[in-house]
Amino acid sequence: MWQLILINGLISGGQYALLALGFSLIFGVARILNLAHTAYYMLTAFAIYYFSQVLDISLPLTYLLSLVFVVVLAVGVYQLAMAPVRGQSSTVMIVSLVLAIVAQELVLIAFGGQFRSLPKLVPGTIEFGGTLITYQHLFTLGAVLTVLLGVWLLLFKSKLGIAIRAVALDREVANLMGMPENSIATLTMAISVALAAVAAAMVAPLGVIEPLMWLHPLVVVMAAVILGGLGSIKGSIIGAFTLAFVEVSLVFLIPQASFLRGAVSMATMLLVLLFKPEGLFGVFMEGER
Repeated sequence: MWQLILINGLISGGQYALLALGFSLIFGVARILNLAHTAYYMLTAFAIYYFSQVLDISLPLTYLLSLVFVVVLAVGVYQLAMAPVRGQSSTVMIVSLVLAIVAQELVLIAFGGQFRSLPKLVPGTIEFGGTLITYQHLFTLGAVLTVLLGVWLLLFKSKLGIAIRAVALDREVANLMGMPENSIATLTMAISVALAAVAAAMVAPLGVIEPLMWLHPLVVVMAAVILGGLGSIKGSIIGAFTLAFVEVSLVFLIPQASFLRGAVSMATMLLVLLFKPEGLFGVFMEGER
């Protein structure tokens, strides 16, 4: 059983880490709590389903088209509906929640509410400690860790990363130094949504997809980001993996209590807000390594 807990914990942790990292990035740069973030995760899964199952496009091209489609859509929605009210945090939260619900209802109208599955990119299985593990699990784990490494390199080893962190630390000073704050915020939104899209592309084939699939990840991502500290990159990743392993352990060790997965994240979020509201690493986009 420990093998399943390890593999599923790493994959769920990677999924939540990608989502939490994107959520934390856009908050750090634009000060936006984007409650529609995981809705883009859901839209990517259904875009993959539509391109591959309905239009019968090859899987590699399907994944590329889905990622581009969702990122372009998200940037357009950001420019039209969120950027104009960026300075009003409550308004942004309401707008983003409305956008998520609209996306959910549109998917319900287009595809119905039944569970669907996505084709696996890598078929086949391998034995690990007496347990059969699919190659898709291993591929997903490797892809997620590679993307996390790529984001770290982008943020800490590139000029764009320096600009993103500079804007997160002080927007006014960044503007005075010639860094176009609005353009960087838009680019950060694109990166944020791309991370959510990659999470869907890698993890969704391992389970089922349905129009409400964005709700539970949103709860976990918010709990992970608050646990790690709003805006902290390493805090978001650590919080995501911590909650993922707690969830997976709960499901495997106490199957009857699997419905409490969301309650665990909510309880964690509440306790952190009450006793350590700054989180484990209460900083935003600092020069962390």
